[in-house]
Amino acid sequence: MKKNKLWWQIIKDDSKRTFDIIGKAHDDTLLTNNVCEMIKSGMSVQCTTPPYTGNESEDDLAIPGYKKEPGLYQRLVREYETKTRKSLRMW
Repeated sequence: MKKNKLWWQIIKDDSKRTFDIIGKAHDDTLLTNNVCEMIKSGMSVQCTTPPYTGNESEDDLAIPGYKKEPGLYQRLVREYETKTRKSLRMW
């Protein structure tokens, strides 16, 4: 990803069909690495990083077929850490 652009960071829980917007960032490496670790442990999650244009707010973002779940990322991290007894790096 280019460092001069901002991207939305969105995480999705495919098993519950929920998503949450983590925020905006210049780099998605931490999110991507954490989601890869969750997937390796058997969790059904994914992330997406659409570009931030400056014209939208979090309320404008929706994912068809998914319901917004505030705090989803924290819940998934806790699940991962309980399941694997490993810690993920957070912001």
